[in-house]
Amino acid sequence: MEYQKQIDVPGGAAQRRGASSRAAFAASAFALAAALPMTAFCQPWPAKPVRWVVPFSSGGVADIPARIIGQKLSETLGQQVVIENRPGAGGTLGSEAVARAQPDGYSWLVVSNTNVINAALYGKLSYDPVKDFTPVIHFASTPNVLVVHPSFPAKNVKELIEVARKRPKQIFYASSGNGSSQHLFAELFESLAKTEMEHVPFKGSGPAIAALLGGEVSMSFTGMSAVLPFIRSGKLRALGVTTAVRNAVLPDVPAIGEALPGYDATLWLGLLAPANTPREIVTRMNAEIAKALKDPVVRKPLVDGGNEVIGGTPDEFGKLFNAEMVKWARIVKAVGAKID
Repeated sequence: MEYQKQIDVPGGAAQRRGASSRAAFAASAFALAAALPMTAFCQPWPAKPVRWVVPFSSGGVADIPARIIGQKLSETLGQQVVIENRPGAGGTLGSEAVARAQPDGYSWLVVSNTNVINAALYGKLSYDPVKDFTPVIHFASTPNVLVVHPSFPAKNVKELIEVARKRPKQIFYASSGNGSSQHLFAELFESLAKTEMEHVPFKGSGPAIAALLGGEVSMSFTGMSAVLPFIRSGKLRALGVTTAVRNAVLPDVPAIGEALPGYDATLWLGLLAPANTPREIVTRMNAEIAKALKDPVVRKPLVDGGNEVIGGTPDEFGKLFNAEMVKWARIVKAVGAKID
């Protein structure tokens, strides 16, 4: 019977023993890894830059506070907070982008009343404003300001109503987009004042203000922080603030409700995360923002811009969000506004 003789080469046994040892070690390491919780291998958050999507143009009422807060968080988080403006379609484009983002703590959405208004205003959205997001924190609340071009004849709200009634559909007002809070604040005004004005939507507050400054439109219900410099320089005339009472930053400007009873519309700003973002990351972001809002470096420019600084827990912001959805759904139905 023929057979093949096995020949050992020098070191062969040692190599086999080494290979066997390495295999045993690898098996042991695998077993140990399987026994350890996954968090032991996860990098601490944040391990890279964090993206805040502002679904409106730069220089607007949502963008300015986001940049003030984001700059401070870049210091405290140890990673850059990058502000990404994604305007368009009343804020729905940027909102959809975050709704579809990975819930890993690196994509966040800066929101305002517009996000809850859209739920009632649009026939169908590509995302669910509630189910696709996790509430994080309520930054601030602020009035919008009814401002007109200096050439406009009305000097106060009463005169504006008189002019608008005499000139139906001849007065053009700018907003930051269809379905934006600026749009709905104006719709509420028209409903109560029984006037008919023409809406001119832009892709954000910045372009809308530029059109107003250039005299392309006559008026706008825009965010206070975005137009304060123009009010103070005389380039725009403030007729009223949209909240029920006057604002300390513009004490001589009356509340619109003083001339138009029942008018009250407050703009709020906050932060959402994609649904299923880990709770510990949401809690950390909430805590870092709450701390930043107490820092004079952040708080002073926000207050000077007419904002009431808020803060609070994710659950508190969630309750506000849901309550505002009910409120604005009622108003949208009452004024008959709709975007298909």
